[in-house]
Order: sequence, then structure tokens, then C-alpha cells
Amino acid sequence: MTDPDLTGPGTTGPAAGARRPARPVRPVRLGPRSAAALALVSATGVVAFGWPLLASSSSGLAHSSDAPWLFALLLPLLLAVAAATIADTGLDAKAVAMLGVLAAAGAALRPLGAGTAGLQPMFFLMVLAGRVLGPGFGFVLGSVSMFASALLTGGVGPWMPFQMLSMGWVTMGAGLLPGGRSLRGRGELALLAAYGAVSSLFYGLVMNLQGWPYIAGMSTGISFVPGDPLPENLARYLSYVLATSLGWDVPRALLTVVLILTCGATVLRALRRATRRAAFDVPARFED
Repeated sequence: MTDPDLTGPGTTGPAAGARRPARPVRPVRLGPRSAAALALVSATGVVAFGWPLLASSSSGLAHSSDAPWLFALLLPLLLAVAAATIADTGLDAKAVAMLGVLAAAGAALRPLGAGTAGLQPMFFLMVLAGRVLGPGFGFVLGSVSMFASALLTGGVGPWMPFQMLSMGWVTMGAGLLPGGRSLRGRGELALLAAYGAVSSLFYGLVMNLQGWPYIAGMSTGISFVPGDPLPENLARYLSYVLATSLGWDVPRALLTVVLILTCGATVLRALRRATRRAAFDVPARFED
């Protein structure tokens, strides 16, 4: 008896119109070295964002002073993530080419909504790409896309390395969502839309930590007070977010949800088709 998935319609055996089943598309595997590199760069990012909350009243608070050091540290760590991913999975020039194409697309999407109520259409592409290509590849893609978009829009400043880290986390999180091999259709789109909304809000929440210690000043009830207990500063921080950035974060989340629900199925198919043809998970074999 012949498996109908392996033969063409109206056939009685493999010799009559046999065809191969479609090879499943799997995210780029996260090996032990990739996981270790991601853990290191994420821990560095957490420290970079959060150190003012634990700083004494006599310490310098402006992230503008530590941003160059963070950027200098972030670049080799990104290279370490990429190198570890290549070492764990054997990615080749095809993966680098796809990284470049997707990063360019993400960078081109960002200016379309820049400056308009927080709308940033690049988020939906980063979420979908992270879902298909996995957390390690996704983290590098998110960071490189934000770096390229900063160069494209002239948005280079002390906030840029923090934006690279935050977008890397957003894209990495999409690659860590469950059901990467089995969940498809409306269920997958609903999951990605929910994640897109949460991650868009998360991006704004985290990015505010970069500017709040020195933008808010020292004269209001939502200002950062160096040396105060952590719970009190966190309460002020949440008030600051509600008063200043939530009006930008919610439209970003809504736009991401709408784009995923309307365009997500088409983009996912295209990404999976390209990944299948690139065959990242197939080892290279040389014949005489």
C-alpha cells in the first residue's frame, strides 16, 4: 500500500508520478554555544539598562556617558552570537545573505512610521522573521536591523545601542515561542499577534529606562531619584511611562497586530519558502 503523500494523484505506486513530500521548515537550531552567547549579551543588556536604579546619589546618571562603552561591547558580542550560531548549525553564505536582505527590509520599513504616534511597521517583520528563523538568528537580525535603520534615518545617538538590544530581544522572543514546528494557520497568527502586541509594549517599557534617569529631571513626582529605594523608583517609573510614552506604545502595538493578522500568513509563507530552499539545516556534501 502506498502513502498518498508520496505519490501523485491517480497513481498506484512510487514509480507512477512519485513525488517527495515537502521538507518541513525548522527554525535555525539554538545550540549550546549560541545559548551561552545570547545569555551573555542579554545579561550585559540588563546591567546596561538597569544600573541607574541601583546607583548611589553621587554617581553619574546620564546613559550618554556609558552608551559608547556599551556599543563597543555590543558589537563583539553580536559577532560572538553570530559565530556561535554558525559553529552550532553550520550556517553558510546563504544565511548571511538572508540576514542582509531582512535587515535591509526592516531598516526600510522603520522610516515609514517614524515620528507618527509611535507607529513602527518594522516590528511585524521582526516578529515573523524571528518566528521562522529562530532566536539566535533573530537576535542578530533585530540588532542589525535597528543599527541599519539608525544609519538610514540619522538616528545615531546614545540611545542606539539600547535600541539594538531591545529589538534583538523582541526578535529573539518570537523565535522562542512554542509550536514552531507544528502550529500553523490562524492559531499561529493569533499567537504571533498577541506576542507582537506584548513585545511592542515591552520595547517601549524597556527603552524608557535608557532616558528616564536624566530626561525626567529632578523636580516632579515621576522623576528618578538616585539613591532612593528600588520600589519607590519603580513606582515613579511606571507613572512616568503612563504619563509620557504609553500614547506611543499602544499605537505601535495595534499596528503590529493589524499587520500580522492581515499580512502575516503571506510573509510567513515567503519566509518559510526561502528558508526551505536555502536548506540551512542540511549539511553540505561534496561529491567527486
